[in-house]
Amino acid sequence: MAFITLSAPRLTRAVPLIVAVALLMENIDSSVLSTSLPAMSIDLATDPIHLKLVLTSYLLALAVFIPASGWAADRFGARTVFRWAIVVFTLGSIACGLSQNLWQLVLARTLQGIGGSMMVPVGRLIVLRSVPRDGLVGALAWLTVPALLGPVIGPPLGGYITTFWHWRWIFWINIPLAVLGIILATLMIPNIREEVVARFDAKGFLMVGPGLAAFLTGATLAGLNLAPLWLVALLVGGGAALTAAFVRHALRVPEPLVDLRLLNLPTFRISIIAGTFFRIGVGALPFLLPLMFQLGFGLTAFQSGSLTFVSGMGAMLMKFAAQPLLRRFGFRGVLMGNALVSSVLLAGPALFTPATPVVIMLAVLLAGGLSRSLQFTAVNAIGYAEVSAPRLSSATTFTAVLQQLSGSIGITIAAMGLEAAGALRGTSATDIGNFPYIFGIITVLSISSAIGFSRLTASAGSTLVQQKAATR
Repeated sequence: MAFITLSAPRLTRAVPLIVAVALLMENIDSSVLSTSLPAMSIDLATDPIHLKLVLTSYLLALAVFIPASGWAADRFGARTVFRWAIVVFTLGSIACGLSQNLWQLVLARTLQGIGGSMMVPVGRLIVLRSVPRDGLVGALAWLTVPALLGPVIGPPLGGYITTFWHWRWIFWINIPLAVLGIILATLMIPNIREEVVARFDAKGFLMVGPGLAAFLTGATLAGLNLAPLWLVALLVGGGAALTAAFVRHALRVPEPLVDLRLLNLPTFRISIIAGTFFRIGVGALPFLLPLMFQLGFGLTAFQSGSLTFVSGMGAMLMKFAAQPLLRRFGFRGVLMGNALVSSVLLAGPALFTPATPVVIMLAVLLAGGLSRSLQFTAVNAIGYAEVSAPRLSSATTFTAVLQQLSGSIGITIAAMGLEAAGALRGTSATDIGNFPYIFGIITVLSISSAIGFSRLTASAGSTLVQQKAATR
């Protein structure tokens, strides 16, 4: 296929749209899956709690391989890496749809995660480097659409497919989208690459990647009786040792894979630490709600998805109000106060029962989506307040890795909590009486983030709001 040369205006529209389609495929896939876990557990003859591995394996693959994405794009060309990322993601999707047991599905999801780890950040990089500066704001607006639409479309779509078709189609619907994306990328996206490629921190990659993966895999397997105790201990201990070795390495070399020296910046440090606690609590929600609604309340997958999608709707609506609120109350005020509000709303589902009116559940989930979206927007912005332009790439990588890890940790804590509550109460892990305790645990984790945000100065991030206000 010959590459089509586009004029600047067409480039500004076409490239972001192509990238956005690929990102939408990835976002929908992630949000669709959670709704289908109970049905998958029946078909694969496994405990639904064990299916947390299907979610965490994908997030871990993202966390491990995202740091290498920027270097790969510079070295081999952004279009080349982007196309191969779509291919790998699609092969993983096909393998997921063909999986016959838990471990096949976990391996397939890991392959999907490797593709996703390159597809998302390289797609953003393509837009940043190929679109003219005067069209950048409009181009980047396209990239917010997948993140907003995915959580809205995903749950009801996944519920519909699972209830009226079969959960395997969740993965197979990616194939036509992927073929279209590869063709359009080949025809319209320039193969941008850097003339001078920075040295890849291979030693750091071999430490932090396997270290994080081993530690969290061991923690995830703990208590599931899926692996012998000695293997779990080896994974946790070995992973911790490799991660500690990477910390020592990263503080000694000039260009580490993940620049830990960014933590010397107060706003970045606070956004990372406090933001991680908040994300751990929130990260458990997509795992807990479908299990509670379907296994606890007896709803179908479609009914469950038709409830949980409103959180994504709330997140979409909040995008229009976030900037005025930050300008009015400041980052410190919003992050502290909204951490408390979000945590209270996070605890709301603990009070749900099968007799709770649907309108009340929808209202709580919608309000929670609004509040969490505001918190994520503020956390993501304040983290870059003191980061200089040359360090933006490193800061973005650091943040992306922690975001994926916190989601994985949240799911692991929720699953272990359900198992523990079931053992103590003498019930199954998914008994309806266990869920309030777990919502309480993740609420405490989330609310503790307010302590970290209180360490921000009153003027922290004020220049970001002023700059945005001036460009409107």
